[in-house]
Amino acid sequence: MLELKEVNVFYGVIHALKNLNIKIEEGEVVTLIGANGAGKSTTLKAISGIQKLKSGEITLNGESINNVGAPDIVKLGISHVPEGRRIFSRMSVMENLEMGAFTRTDKSEVKKDFEKIFSLFPRLLERKEQMAGTLSGGEQQMLAIGRGLMSRPKLLLLDEPSMGLAPIIVKEIFSIIKEINKAGTTVLLVEQNAYMALNAADRAYIIRNGEIEMQGDAKTMLQDEKVKKAYLEG
Repeated sequence: MLELKEVNVFYGVIHALKNLNIKIEEGEVVTLIGANGAGKSTTLKAISGIQKLKSGEITLNGESINNVGAPDIVKLGISHVPEGRRIFSRMSVMENLEMGAFTRTDKSEVKKDFEKIFSLFPRLLERKEQMAGTLSGGEQQMLAIGRGLMSRPKLLLLDEPSMGLAPIIVKEIFSIIKEINKAGTTVLLVEQNAYMALNAADRAYIIRNGEIEMQGDAKTMLQDEKVKKAYLEG
């Protein structure tokens, strides 16, 4: 479905991604784990058209998206839920969800998707007229994911969905991620909580200093001694 081939990204003189190769098959949950500054968020920004490549290629269903702008990448079926939520704090919950559907013209189907989001996140229905900035951290994360789903993505990019959340809310968010995937959306998950990410994913990539250090079955990685020592202990 999605493939990154020999992707290189620079921030000025900093070589952020180094000949990165990643493949994602339709229907999978794939996780990308690594330390702070490893290149995880940069990878998602490159896929969603926010960060330009220096070289290499990104293809969606075999077609290059290297020169496609971010809004058009949303239209192609990729939605990016960024690190830190980035909700519109002075807009209501409902208005935030409407912004997620900005590329769509099928109003009757959009209305159905509001109902789906509220079914997935009942707390958002209770707060639909509330200003988004007054929501709890967990509710804001739910809103960010809901907004991302409003474009009806084939591939959902999730950047650190557990960041700053209480453990009980983290479990809830990961349960919802599994539901989203079961409903037919492919997921690429960037996450520092390696234990939760590997439990939720089918396959995993470990990135270090902009390079893929290890890849394979996510559940097998949970048992790998090197992975345990580097990412699961302490």
